[in-house]
Amino acid sequence: MEYTVQKLAKLAGITTRTLRYYDEIGLLKPARINSSGYRIYGQAEVDRLQQILFYRELGVDLETIKQIVTAPSFDRVKALKEHREQLLAKKKQLDLLITNVDKTIAMTEGRITMTDKEKFEGFKQKMIDDNEKQYGEEIRKKYGDETVNKSNEKLLNMTPEEYEEVTHLANEVKATLAEAFKTGDPASDIAQKAADLHKRWLTYFWSEYSKAAHARLAQMYVDDERFKAYYDEKQPGTAQFLRDAIHIYTGFRK
Repeated sequence: MEYTVQKLAKLAGITTRTLRYYDEIGLLKPARINSSGYRIYGQAEVDRLQQILFYRELGVDLETIKQIVTAPSFDRVKALKEHREQLLAKKKQLDLLITNVDKTIAMTEGRITMTDKEKFEGFKQKMIDDNEKQYGEEIRKKYGDETVNKSNEKLLNMTPEEYEEVTHLANEVKATLAEAFKTGDPASDIAQKAADLHKRWLTYFWSEYSKAAHARLAQMYVDDERFKAYYDEKQPGTAQFLRDAIHIYTGFRK
């Protein structure tokens, strides 16, 4: 079956403007242009649009989607299986949060009691799932499944006070790092304070701390574009500055 822009947009629940934009950037070209100048989409384009919308639902940016679906090695069946696994993980996360809300309502109405630990179930799992999705493959290759699994377990077992503290520490690391960056000196007192705060933050996740592992992680912040983008979001060069500060802090750079 073939579709015009209007019909395919209605079928997929998106706008015609979105389809035209996908055409402009080379993400989804029509099968042909008819004699009246209308874009015409066939079955292959419908299937590709489905894949695109799956990836969009999972938060993948358009440029990355384009690289994936236009690659000669793209395997549609494999991609669908991966989509399924990711959606199941997302469903698990939503189920946890829904259960959390239901329990909180029941507690507020006086029908049940709820432990402090239960109040944070779902939020901590989401943190783990987000980290796995974005960095899991690289982290597991670098540190091994056992280390990562222990770290995830430690996070899940955090008390409400520990969870609040680690969230506070993460914000303090970024604020201190931003001030330290202005000095331009990774060996300055404030830069070393940022490195120490970063170590304290890590100890909430790592079963044991080592200077060598800390230094390797800092190097990954520079080598991996996703980590680098996180730290360089507001000020380019911040990831490298943090790396240098941590290497000085751990003794891997004098």
